[in-house]
Amino acid sequence: MGMKLVFCGTPPFAVPSLEALAAAGFDVRLVVTQPDRPQGRGMAVTAPPVKQAADRLNLPVVQPEKIKANEEFRKKLESLKPEAIIVVGYGRLIPAWMLELPPRGNINVHASLLPKYRGAAPIQWAIARGETVTGVTTMLLNESLDTGDILLQSKTEIRPDDTAVTLARRLSSLGADLLVKTLGGLEQGSVRPIPQDHAQATLAPILKKEDGQVDFNRSAAEIVNRLRGFHPWPGAHARFRGKDLKIIAARPASTGLRLGLGLAPGELAAEKEKLFAGCGGGALELLQVQLEGKKTMTAQEFINGYKPAPGDRLG
Repeated sequence: MGMKLVFCGTPPFAVPSLEALAAAGFDVRLVVTQPDRPQGRGMAVTAPPVKQAADRLNLPVVQPEKIKANEEFRKKLESLKPEAIIVVGYGRLIPAWMLELPPRGNINVHASLLPKYRGAAPIQWAIARGETVTGVTTMLLNESLDTGDILLQSKTEIRPDDTAVTLARRLSSLGADLLVKTLGGLEQGSVRPIPQDHAQATLAPILKKEDGQVDFNRSAAEIVNRLRGFHPWPGAHARFRGKDLKIIAARPASTGLRLGLGLAPGELAAEKEKLFAGCGGGALELLQVQLEGKKTMTAQEFINGYKPAPGDRLG
């Protein structure tokens, strides 16, 4: 059998890593994931994606509410004697006793090229800040946030049409492959920890609803990058005639806007079937929007229904 492991993970991003470990013959002795939670509009209690995957793979699962001072959980892990603990999007801080338990440490798959984008939302902020390249890092966890030694890294491009959803899907597969390669390298002695250059660190803090509020003083390219990065949440939203307006799809205005240079930030203008909003240094073409309480509509449907008047603006 392969290296004895405990796997800690919760979201869809972690599922390919768990599947890859099982397929590669590693001895996954336990899967640790978050408790089942209410999900969706009906708030039906639903198992996390990692639990669903573990069940398909016939792997034992535990779902502790707490782990730091959980003696039962601690004894369980100590009895398993894992050589390494794998952590992929688990959603809990790993306590010191877990960090110290396995001889090969706690190995994390992080969705950026550390030390860039440490934090809870590396995929979203990489897109939002206009990066064209990102990747995944396997690293050793320590008691600080994403500051541990790097094991291996793998790069990929951020495509112009990528959203946080499409990029996460690609990075999750890339991370799974890198994790198997990392563990194999550790067993063979070909992978050695490399300290991060902390001077180069950038942060990717957890997203807040207000991050989705569009600042029309930004350039059109910046607004579109944030729209892509913050899809599906918190999205991109503004106020129109006292109601919330979600911007579902948009692009920098390139042709067809005679009034573009004269639009103030947030000012709306319609030209035939096209809808524009002024922004820093130009205009943003709004392709699809959703007004509070309404269905998603095209620019033309919005123009026909709401007839933007001179001076109408998004705020």
